[in-house]
Amino acid sequence: MCSLMETSSHLLLASEFDGRDVGEMSLAERLIPSVPDNSLTLFDRGYYSLGLLHLWMTKGVNTHWMLPARKDLQYIVKHQLREHDAVVTLKTSPQARKKFDGLPETIEARLTRYKVDGKSYRVLSSMVDAMQFPYEEIADVYVQRWEIELGFREMKQTLHQAKLTLRSKKSEMVRQELWGLLLAYNLIRVMMLDAVKDMPELSPSRLSFGLCMRHIIVFFLTTIPDTVTKLPVHYEYLMESLRMMKLPDKRPDRYYPRVVRKRPTKYPTKKKASQLN
Repeated sequence: MCSLMETSSHLLLASEFDGRDVGEMSLAERLIPSVPDNSLTLFDRGYYSLGLLHLWMTKGVNTHWMLPARKDLQYIVKHQLREHDAVVTLKTSPQARKKFDGLPETIEARLTRYKVDGKSYRVLSSMVDAMQFPYEEIADVYVQRWEIELGFREMKQTLHQAKLTLRSKKSEMVRQELWGLLLAYNLIRVMMLDAVKDMPELSPSRLSFGLCMRHIIVFFLTTIPDTVTKLPVHYEYLMESLRMMKLPDKRPDRYYPRVVRKRPTKYPTKKKASQLN
């Protein structure tokens, strides 16, 4: 599965999935018609493909892209903007030009270096205009890519209750179940977005997805309006309730290194001999 998510609201814009024989690059290419104009797409490191990135930028109006630069990135500096910021030229391969029609031999990109907590990072982007896209904004924006991982966690851990597999056995039913899961997620997200539409100081991503989901389910199971005219009143009450599901403010000094979590098991873990004494 490859998905396109709006980071500030966690609203899913589009999603493509297929069998194991179809790669993520092909799925990402299918998402291009769903990319809104005047947008910036934050890619993961594995999506480095000059053909895909060039197609992503040219199929829409101001559809920019950004992703971490590879360690072995080969480039030529065309224009040095500042000490850690430059416009570079990237050379495309003959195989890529054969696969992607209209792909030129070279494309221009912006290579930006910055540090966070003493660690150096490099990002590659299509935003080569330094006047329109200042260095400070370029350095701050890529951290938002992690928001899509939070959205996936909400789908898998909260909405799907951390189940390892789907219920369906047949491929067409698996597709149907996945679409149902994505639609249910988006319906909850739309209601959370509606709850804060008149509150610019409150972001929809600062509402607890788990609490909002449970409250919405209980609301529709228990609320039976007397007449249709009472629906707006009940809905407004639901919106007021969702606004109360605000998460605590983020702690700026909180840091958790990325680790591979151990898969839970239903069998008890054997204790070592030293722990039995």
